[in-house]
Amino acid sequence: MRAETMMKEYKTMKKELTILQFQLGQFKGVSEEDMILSMQLSHPDGDERVQTSTLSDKTAKVAMNYREIMEKQNDEWFNFLWDRYQRISGEIAFFEHIVSELDGVLPGIIMDLLDDDITWDCMMSKYNVSHAMIGKYRKTALQELNKQYELRDLQTEAYILS
Repeated sequence: MRAETMMKEYKTMKKELTILQFQLGQFKGVSEEDMILSMQLSHPDGDERVQTSTLSDKTAKVAMNYREIMEKQNDEWFNFLWDRYQRISGEIAFFEHIVSELDGVLPGIIMDLLDDDITWDCMMSKYNVSHAMIGKYRKTALQELNKQYELRDLQTEAYILS
């Protein structure tokens, strides 16, 4: 991910992170009733047998396998949520860290640019600079941030190739 992409996606990623935190905190998984209903309505491939008992093979399979399948689906769902949370959280933490390491007024300007409530006019008066200067600060910050992303990519590449 590059700095400009991150700046565009930052607010969306922060919102998704809060939703993931909520989902992980409230995680209950698939209910037993939903799982049994899902299994009853499914049609496994290659399972065309002649019924030889009074008990339906499908009913017996549901009774024997539903808890195992339910636990597997719950584990997969939780792992998906957890992996997504860790990935987004890591991207946000890295971005916020490298922004905080910028020189001078650049960290404040970048964070203000990410805030939809602050207009460029407000930023011009806040930092006592022109509209063009805000643009130059943004461009300079993006160049510095991209260098940090490139360094991270090089570190990852070195690890993979070692």
